[in-house]
Amino acid sequence: MMTRKITVIASVFIIFLLTFSVSAQTSSWSEVAPGVWKMSVGTPDKLDLFRAADIKPALNALSKLGTAAFPLPPERITAQTGNGTTRLSFPLEKEEKIFGFGLNFKTVYQRGRILQLHVDHYGGTDNGRTHAPVPFYITDRGYGVFINSSRYLTVYAGTGVRKDSPDAPGERDRNTDDNWTAQPYSDAVEILVPTSGVEVYVFAGPSMLDAVRRFNLYSGGGCLPPRWGLGFTQRVPRLYTSAQVVNEAKLFEEHGFPLDFIGLEPGWQSRSYPCTLEWDTSRFPDPLAFIRIMKEMGIRLNLWTNPYISSKSSIYEKILPFTGSHTVWGGVVPDLTLPGAVEIITDQIDKSQVSIGISGYKIDESDGYDRWLWPDVAQFPSGNSAEQIRQTYGLLLQKITTDLFHRKNQRTFGLTRSSNGGGSSFPYVIYNDYYSHEDFITALINSGFAGVLWTPEVRSSKTGEEWLRRFQTVCFSPMAMINAWSSGTRPWSFPEVEKEVKEYALLRMQLIPYLYSEFAKYHFEGTPPFRGMNLEPGFNFRSKQVIKNSDLGEDPYGEAIVKEIRDQYMTGEYLLVAPLFTGQTTREVILPEGRWFDFYTGNYAGDGEIIKVTPGLGKIPVFVKDGAIIPMMKPVLHSTSAGQKFDLEIRYYGSAPGFYRLYDDDGETFDYEQGLYSWRDIHVMPDKKGKIKGTISKSEKGKPDNIGEVAWRFMTVN
Repeated sequence: MMTRKITVIASVFIIFLLTFSVSAQTSSWSEVAPGVWKMSVGTPDKLDLFRAADIKPALNALSKLGTAAFPLPPERITAQTGNGTTRLSFPLEKEEKIFGFGLNFKTVYQRGRILQLHVDHYGGTDNGRTHAPVPFYITDRGYGVFINSSRYLTVYAGTGVRKDSPDAPGERDRNTDDNWTAQPYSDAVEILVPTSGVEVYVFAGPSMLDAVRRFNLYSGGGCLPPRWGLGFTQRVPRLYTSAQVVNEAKLFEEHGFPLDFIGLEPGWQSRSYPCTLEWDTSRFPDPLAFIRIMKEMGIRLNLWTNPYISSKSSIYEKILPFTGSHTVWGGVVPDLTLPGAVEIITDQIDKSQVSIGISGYKIDESDGYDRWLWPDVAQFPSGNSAEQIRQTYGLLLQKITTDLFHRKNQRTFGLTRSSNGGGSSFPYVIYNDYYSHEDFITALINSGFAGVLWTPEVRSSKTGEEWLRRFQTVCFSPMAMINAWSSGTRPWSFPEVEKEVKEYALLRMQLIPYLYSEFAKYHFEGTPPFRGMNLEPGFNFRSKQVIKNSDLGEDPYGEAIVKEIRDQYMTGEYLLVAPLFTGQTTREVILPEGRWFDFYTGNYAGDGEIIKVTPGLGKIPVFVKDGAIIPMMKPVLHSTSAGQKFDLEIRYYGSAPGFYRLYDDDGETFDYEQGLYSWRDIHVMPDKKGKIKGTISKSEKGKPDNIGEVAWRFMTVN
């Protein structure tokens, strides 16, 4: 590939006592993949996010997106190093909107915010401390910027105003000017990196979604979970025994609720907080027999763990030389940047768990709080700082298990408490202990900007209404999960809504062909399967700023509030999901341009307008585009296994010519990496007599073919 270079001026700040002397050096942007540009400033750290994740860019997929011009004026990008820090500045236009900077829970628009990107438990405020503080942002001008650093970054997302700015705002007199504001316009994103160099990447569009695709593909492409990973999962109470787990599975079958995998919480281990990574023989006397029983019932098992090793573990003495200076809950902290530590952990979970049939992991407590994890003064034998280990620990843990399952040619799908930039290809979904339904939806939206996955899991509720509303949402998310480790809840815990809950659990199973195809697009094309409306073509809603000047006692600086769309999102190519929350009976839905239809009835809903809906308690509003094709299967209790055919019901909406690419492979292995997969083209259009007709292409010879009989359902009556 030809490498293109663009020159930008980077100022190197050298400190001599109290005097700064400034010299100029020439740095270059190199096009390292189609539409992906890189610049190295100063002396970057050896451990960064991309190296921790060990990314392998999907260059063939990136080439299909085509090349693109460098999307920013390079002369307005500055990089300054000195005093052990790097200062970066990227230009902004006046009305430019910023999205991203990680897994935020309360805000979608990030312009005007100051953030410290720091892996941590989410504490209720969008200040940069979160489970995935990905240093990647995109703007509505159709480009993205990634700072490849494993440090705590401080971000000024359009807040600071330089006196030498080419487009600085003029001063206003508050005494006479009603347009005075406490937060003047800023024309730059400025980022402080606390080290003497860094790699910076720019991802071209032309659209925001294209920039996100390039970021995901450069990170290796999104994960492709096994089919069973998209089914339903229940996490059981923390001290359940093997007998109780078997009984739990039987109860699901008796109630007619789907179940694909069960999560075992800390009690499966002989000790936890810290952990032994060994079975507790009192609760699980025969793990191999137990796993075999569960598989015969069509159910896989996922194990909770955290990475802090107990002195009672059989691997304690072996791993001790590879651990840091501080403990967590009395357990030693493996330095996972060292191959020796990785080998010991991998061998232990392989021989006692994965090799006997465990299908995945829930990796807990790798995020924070500060008082729980190692302090920043901790030392690690690799020489990497405590800060860098914390920023990358979630990536390193995901990589260990991902690599192990990959070597066994067995796909997995699990949960993690922390991740970061470059982790898109890891088959993990983020979760946490925070429990705001509304904020969970905001996080789901922001996950699409950050290259991570997030589940708005269901745990407990005060009322049947809340239970159903949460359950409806989780069925339109990456992992449909009840986390009952503490509550002991089950889908039927609120009998008054059991019927409706079951309908959505079964609908989730029906949607697996569609969801699986959307995850395939995530892997092969970089398109996030769950994403905010601002990434949707034709969504032209523009926020309006309203000055709060009615009560200067409460709001002495008349700050503006910005209307955000944080309560509706896209599931895949065609489904617009608009949840209702407890106490709501009616809500507004903003439809993008083009004709949209009700998912359940096929009735026309609107075109580029704001509609008001009153769906009743039993429905979560879902709308589909004109020409939408939704491939569905029968409402089974367990997802299909490798080689098992399933019948399709293909739903079509509207009247526009429809097209959809249905993905198919064995659903369990990595054989698709050797080309053993297929895309089946589905077309719907009127024939010569004007009658709607659907077709699906035949499977290629020698490629997977799991599709049985095909039925068509034309939902819209014109």
